[in-house]
Amino acid sequence: MGSASGGTSASGGVMGASGGSGPGGRGASASGGGSPTGGAGGSGPGSGGDAAGGIPGSAGRGGGGAAGGGSGSAHWVGTWTASPYPAASDAQPPAALAGSVLRQVAHISLGGSQLRLQLSNLSGDGSVVISAVHLALCKGAGGVADSTIDTATDKALAFAGAPNVTIAAGKEVWSDPIDLTAPPLANVTVTMAIAAVPSTLTAHSGSRTTSYQLSGSTDVSMASMASAKTTDHWYFIAGLDVMADAAGGIVAIGDSITDGRNTDTNHNNRWTDVLAARLQMNDATKKLSMMNQGIGATNLVGTGTAAEARFARDVLGQSGVKYAIVLDGVNDIHAGTSVDSMKTAYLKLISDAHAKGLKIFGATILPFGGSTDYYTADAEKTRQDVNTYIRSGVFDGIVDFDKAVTDGGNPPKLQAAYAKGPLEDGLHPGAAGYQKMGESVDLSLFAK
Repeated sequence: MGSASGGTSASGGVMGASGGSGPGGRGASASGGGSPTGGAGGSGPGSGGDAAGGIPGSAGRGGGGAAGGGSGSAHWVGTWTASPYPAASDAQPPAALAGSVLRQVAHISLGGSQLRLQLSNLSGDGSVVISAVHLALCKGAGGVADSTIDTATDKALAFAGAPNVTIAAGKEVWSDPIDLTAPPLANVTVTMAIAAVPSTLTAHSGSRTTSYQLSGSTDVSMASMASAKTTDHWYFIAGLDVMADAAGGIVAIGDSITDGRNTDTNHNNRWTDVLAARLQMNDATKKLSMMNQGIGATNLVGTGTAAEARFARDVLGQSGVKYAIVLDGVNDIHAGTSVDSMKTAYLKLISDAHAKGLKIFGATILPFGGSTDYYTADAEKTRQDVNTYIRSGVFDGIVDFDKAVTDGGNPPKLQAAYAKGPLEDGLHPGAAGYQKMGESVDLSLFAK
């Protein structure tokens, strides 16, 4: 399929980042600075802690789960996520991370006046040692992410009261909460001084956002890092929560089409970003967050980074989650997975979501008739059969992306305007296609 950085593989596959589970697997428990604030919530598989209100030193895997939701009282809600997995050979940082400062930018959905950060070493084969971590608001003009920060907002994080943190192999940690007012849809900058890293790095390769690395430095409060080396990957950052009143979260899980392959770097125009902006502009939904847990080159069915294997952590384990959107299956179709196997996986996700009190919505698989790599007559029949099943009423609601972007031809393709972009591979939408997808989601789904 695709390379870990989202590039095209030698065999022509283009679905984006790849990755399997590393030491500890996708169900490893967290350790380190859990926050004592917030309601208790569900946890992912293998969790040994309270996911939302864990005692320092035993924070839970997720950060809240469905039980963190609810109304009428302040609680933690996930406002940004990036599902962690091992950094492949083509997704390594531009220089050794040990002994450097790394600045990364996260585009949040729901705003708040108190934040906490999740760091992940889930794939690591040794400890990550971080000397300091700061949060600040990015000053990028016009909402475009860059290396600048508003130094008046720069705040140091603590982990169980300490300014530094060691994250053991296979573990994840939450910082202590800090007071930092971040408006909805803000770009929040995470700057860390890194002392030591394992040989296998925990990353999210498909960041669609530039990160900045300066070797031989420990200054985490620089106003700008314009002279730093750059890379379009995230390392170790996995989630940001806000403390919010009467709010809840939506999690989208899927492959590179959810991860935003073929969008514009630093412009945050994935379909989930478009939906996040719409939620904020609508009074009935402005207290809902949008979390993206897409990973390129991944499947619905299987282990490791397949949706059914990571659903407990990446969806059910998120703070304040109330709704899930599943857009997954095109890579299964490409691999020849049977419709029955896909149905079984969908039913498991539905059952698991309902058991945690979540509503779960099925998104139809986009047409790929313009892809010389993915299209065959048999693959199109499977896509049609899967979409018929998704539309059958088995989910709590439907997000009909197929209907939104198809040209209705034989074979169906992405409409020409929606296929334009750097790739134009007939598989991934371009910016206009992602805009249409985000605009096509019925906001009344989130009143259920």
